[in-house]
Amino acid sequence: MGKNLVGNHIRRLRFNRDEMTQQQLAELTGVTRQTIVALEKGNYSPFAGACLSHRARF
Repeated sequence: MGKNLVGNHIRRLRFNRDEMTQQQLAELTGVTRQTIVALEKGNYSPFAGACLSHRARF
């Protein structure tokens, strides 16, 4: 699997939700916008991405 698979998935989900901003997703999931940026760039643990996806209401 590619390193940025989680980030690509998060970005696609955001855009499928009426182009939700990184800030909106951060507020919805209780993390910072910088965390969303790091996840989308592939600079964050995939475990964090799994936790985020469980909290988000997509």
